Amino acid sequence: MKILLSEYAVSTGMSGTYLLEGKAMLSTLASSFSRLGHEVIYTTSDTTIEHGKPVRSSEEDIEATIRKCAKECDAGLVIAPEEILPGLTAIIEDNTLNLGCSPDAVSICSDKLECTRMLENAGLAVPRTYAPGQRLPLEGCWVTKPRYGCASEDTFVCHRPDIKSSHIATEYIKGEHLSVSLICGKEQLPLTVNAQRMEIDPTKDASKIEYCGCTTPYRTDREQELYDVAKKATRALGCNGYIGVDIILGDRPYIVDVNPRPTTSLVGITKIMDKEIAELILKNGMGETLPEIKITGEYSFTKEELR
Repeated sequence: MKILLSEYAVSTGMSGTYLLEGKAMLSTLASSFSRLGHEVIYTTSDTTIEHGKPVRSSEEDIEATIRKCAKECDAGLVIAPEEILPGLTAIIEDNTLNLGCSPDAVSICSDKLECTRMLENAGLAVPRTYAPGQRLPLEGCWVTKPRYGCASEDTFVCHRPDIKSSHIATEYIKGEHLSVSLICGKEQLPLTVNAQRMEIDPTKDASKIEYCGCTTPYRTDREQELYDVAKKATRALGCNGYIGVDIILGDRPYIVDVNPRPTTSLVGITKIMDKEIAELILKNGMGETLPEIKITGEYSFTKEELR
């Protein structure tokens, strides 16, 4: 099969953390599809990776480039910031087999306020969440973050937050910062629980929250509880493909984000899983039964090690 992969930071020439994580995810996916014998093409501004054929793109022409390439491919997968992802996913879905979430599911997950409300209505634990104009309780510690955003962008711990028009405020939950990676579609296949390395100081007002890396798998006797919560969340939101569910594990698992796309955790998972991630994504996309997987060992990385 001919597979189109498009990662936004690589495709548009972004820099810094976005490019580090984006290139790592793109390279991991392209390598896996290539090992299975598939032809891979990927969009890029100027960054190249070991596997696949590059197709030049830029921020100005990324939509047109994806549209043209998708028509020539058997399947496609796009990774992009949440506010951009629905539109690019729609282009994939209109022109080839979409290996990720539907545009509608992406739109719901990308709106952190709407997503939280839907999860709460499904009976799942979420932090108390407030929109601009709503009065917060005087007590407590809060996390302010963009209503649409990714990678801990513009995310802070605040004691008396003033919610910006484009932001939301969520209750700060004490607990372990974890994520669940899973494949969702006709069936749901949990892959791993991951420990997220976060730089955070809840005692300091306006302290920035930074994602620093990941350890996978995270061994816990609450693994099945975490898997069950992640599966219930992705079913409620109609997710498909590789999904990452961010959870704070306290007295119970609180869902803080659902990423409707591959996440950086897959870089570690592919090092310790006995199946190709491309096989799982393709079988899921075509509605086939997913094979059992086996996780052996442990893998850790920091953002800096993704270079």
